[in-house]
Amino acid sequence: MDDIEQQWSNSQPKHKKHIITITGKPGSGKSTTSKAVASELSYRHFSSGDLFRSIGNERGVNVLQANLSGEHDSSIDHLVDQRLRDIGVEEDNMVIDSRTAWHWMPFSFKVYLDLDLLTAAERIILNTDLARLETEHIPNDPKEYTVALQQRLDSEARRYKTLYDVNPYDISNYDLVVDTKINNTEQTVALVLSRFHDWLKV
Repeated sequence: MDDIEQQWSNSQPKHKKHIITITGKPGSGKSTTSKAVASELSYRHFSSGDLFRSIGNERGVNVLQANLSGEHDSSIDHLVDQRLRDIGVEEDNMVIDSRTAWHWMPFSFKVYLDLDLLTAAERIILNTDLARLETEHIPNDPKEYTVALQQRLDSEARRYKTLYDVNPYDISNYDLVVDTKINNTEQTVALVLSRFHDWLKV
């Protein structure tokens, strides 16, 4: 454990906080679900993915390029993760859409949204807005895009293994796993809220 992680570990709350961390595969509904859950609870919402894209855009690279370059230059990851560490120590009543917030906030209710990549590619292509197109190249062919998504997942897995020795796609890390192919947004939000309230009682 390096000095930064040791300082983070020493500063962690020892009790549960009213924070829900939501992660999962691209297109699984992390953003939509986290915003809806935050609205239902009147919590604040934060997306580390939006911050990652914004920093990458400022540096003139799209999200896949930023992920791949992150295997050699971890500066963007460190900026995003420092923000997450600060939130974990300083904030409460939040819903956070992030690949690694579950790691930085072990006292949070940790949710993983699962979805096969072909369905994910089809959904992203169908629902992409101009803001996302400015930060990511999205081909019109779902099968072609599935390849790019897999490259992104592989890159992220390598980065997080190297940086923190964690795997965000290991479902054993989470309190709740939801397959968003068989659960729509309303069902997913209801599951998260129900299980979150149960978790708080334990």
